[in-house]
Amino acid sequence: MKITDVQAIYLSLPTISNRSDGTQDALLVRVTTDSGIVGVGEVDSSPLAAKAAIEAPMSNSITSGLRELVVGEDPFGYEYLWHKMYQASRYAGRRGLFIHAISGIDLALWDIIGRALDTPVTKLLGGGFRNRVRAYASTLFGPTLESTADRARWCVEQGYSAVKFGWDPMGQDSDHDEALVATIREAVGPKVDVLIDAGQCWDTKRAIQMARRFEPYDIYWLEEPLSPDNLAGYAELGRSTHLRIAAGEAESDRHSYVDLMDRGQIDVVQIDPTRTGGLTEARKIAWAAIDRGKAVINHSFTTDINIAASLALLASIPEAPFVEFCVEDSPLRTQLTLEPFVVEDGFVRVPEGPGLGVELNEATIERYAVRV
Repeated sequence: MKITDVQAIYLSLPTISNRSDGTQDALLVRVTTDSGIVGVGEVDSSPLAAKAAIEAPMSNSITSGLRELVVGEDPFGYEYLWHKMYQASRYAGRRGLFIHAISGIDLALWDIIGRALDTPVTKLLGGGFRNRVRAYASTLFGPTLESTADRARWCVEQGYSAVKFGWDPMGQDSDHDEALVATIREAVGPKVDVLIDAGQCWDTKRAIQMARRFEPYDIYWLEEPLSPDNLAGYAELGRSTHLRIAAGEAESDRHSYVDLMDRGQIDVVQIDPTRTGGLTEARKIAWAAIDRGKAVINHSFTTDINIAASLALLASIPEAPFVEFCVEDSPLRTQLTLEPFVVEDGFVRVPEGPGLGVELNEATIERYAVRV
């Protein structure tokens, strides 16, 4: 079997608003083979920039777009192809955008292999630790305390036993920040886990102050309160509070995660297979975290392709307390696959179909594809 083509398809809602909502656009990757098997992947990044990273021609031996590196190759050689893409893009890449772009191709390779072997990717990863994962409803703070409370109650009514709110307006007013947390806790009651994503909004001293103000509300974790480059601050924050500190969505490959874990001393490692170089790299990061006694959670605020890959990863490691489940009402989030993932009794089932276990809704792709 040989790879014959790689397509990077940009999907976008008609209007993109200036909010921290990753469901407004997406980059879908399709890898075609001469056997007729087609694998799908996704890139969570700046979609058009990642599309260029895939489609760009070679400039020299260490500066190349990714598509031409894999066409003609055997998709079963996923480790070899990951290394080939990394080495041949290392001048412009090594972190960030090119690793994001590698993710889409890598996920499509795993999908192809699973389809060819009629086996779920979970089993290819050596999984079987669980067939369902507890979901937390992931959403954004509302424009008011009242709307935030309403959203929190809605999540619980949908069957979630854990909720996460994040980003704006946190960081603009300390009293309002505490009021947001207090409002959510009051709305969901004492038995629902509350997770707070600060959205990288504070310096170290303010993060320590706010963590201490949040402690009485018994939040499950405080996520990304600092800039991802402030590793010393993360370590200091962790020593200053009994709250779990979560981070990782701003990282790419295992090297940056090792820094975050060893220098930043975070408690919860968040891995996004559509940003971290796909499952080939994500599983290495996950096991490195497990070896360090860290909790491993996915990051996903995009499509069901990301959810499928995340569930496969979480089913293949010993402990996985949650799967992040975005509840934003975007058609790219809810209509990209023919059978969208659903939450039942607070849990999401791990896909059992071959490959990633999802089939795309071509009508949704046709409606939101942007020709560039």
